[in-house]
Amino acid sequence: MKSLFWRRFKKNRLAVLGGVVVLFLFAAAVFAPIITPYDPNAINVKHILEAPGIEHPFGTDDLGRDILSRIIYGSRISLSVGFVAVGISTIIGIILGAISGYYGGWIDRVLMRFVDIMLSIPTFFLLLAVIAFLEPGIWNIMVVIGLTSWMGISRLVRAEVLSAREREFVLAARAIGAGDLRIIFNHILPNSMAPVLVSAVLGVAGAILVESALSFLGIGVQPPTASWGNILTAGKDNIEIAWWLSVFPGLAILVTVLAYNLLGEGVRDSIDPRLKV
Repeated sequence: MKSLFWRRFKKNRLAVLGGVVVLFLFAAAVFAPIITPYDPNAINVKHILEAPGIEHPFGTDDLGRDILSRIIYGSRISLSVGFVAVGISTIIGIILGAISGYYGGWIDRVLMRFVDIMLSIPTFFLLLAVIAFLEPGIWNIMVVIGLTSWMGISRLVRAEVLSAREREFVLAARAIGAGDLRIIFNHILPNSMAPVLVSAVLGVAGAILVESALSFLGIGVQPPTASWGNILTAGKDNIEIAWWLSVFPGLAILVTVLAYNLLGEGVRDSIDPRLKV
């Protein structure tokens, strides 16, 4: 099964490219203190709004800080938010979806109506409303994004559990006296995680976009901590005289989100049973 997955995945050049970019971004985030040419928060009044050049390949901002260094450190924030937020949403979605799909009846109806209510609320405006009552910060952003983005995963898990709960291996587990929790977590979920994995990979891209948007609006990660969103805010204020402040962080967001989407699509195509020969 694994060898078949890797054979299919390697044939998808765009997915492989996405995976390489994701690994590159992860390495840049981990080794940021080593590879950054400057301190991302170091102010230098002699190099304010300096255009890209040999000394500063991506230019400097309105405080003379090196944009390349800030983008590299900003990748730490973006990837941290993506992974933690998706982790929270995945755990919530798996638990609620598994309970709903396995027990059915009034439990399923109540949980799915709650999911419908959450889906009817525009997620971004819900985020704005919640964060308005909290102190802006990276941990609050992670938790809030995770708590407002689990609904899709819960529906995926519910559908998989509904399909799996009547299969032979589940009936056999019941026949030997296995409890509900053991059946759900030891038998059903391990055989239902493929779509969840795809959704999680794609969810990282969505979380990065949301974090960047919140930071751009000034209610996300706060300066002087480098985030792609708050770098774009400085670019907005100086767009007529310093195009590099908008272009380079914008490209970082574009490339990262595109890479995760390509990787997610490639994983989905590689594990989709309908594509097996």
